[in-house]
Amino acid sequence: MRVQLALNVNNLEQAIDYYSKLFGAEPHKVRDGYANFALNTPPLKLVLFENPDAEQRIHHLGIEVDKPEQLTTTKDRLAKAEILGEIQNNETCCHATQNKLWSQEPEGLRWEWYQITDDAPEVSKQASSCCDWAANCCPQATACCSG
Repeated sequence: MRVQLALNVNNLEQAIDYYSKLFGAEPHKVRDGYANFALNTPPLKLVLFENPDAEQRIHHLGIEVDKPEQLTTTKDRLAKAEILGEIQNNETCCHATQNKLWSQEPEGLRWEWYQITDDAPEVSKQASSCCDWAANCCPQATACCSG
């Protein structure tokens, strides 16, 4: 399990350069308008969205889980606490296929709990489902759907 921090950045190349130096690691995945770092030390999934017009630097926060049982336990806990939002199964967006849960805190910040089921989906599969709900995942449908 690791924390996910998804940031809106003005310039993706500059952000990749900075975070590569900060963590001493290369990005796990880079696409048009998108990059992520899958770090073990510290245990962090850093996601960068090139979105210079964003009003907030934080796009959303998340927790990446390793096993489906962890997602089920979280779903039950959030439902019992009456803070479970949207449930998405087998969704392909942000360049991976995932099962995920969403919750929104009182001031509007979105939290995502997710498990990646396919880290390299086919581009055509990704583009069709990503564009359908890009607002929930990606800041710009064009960046997300470009493959």
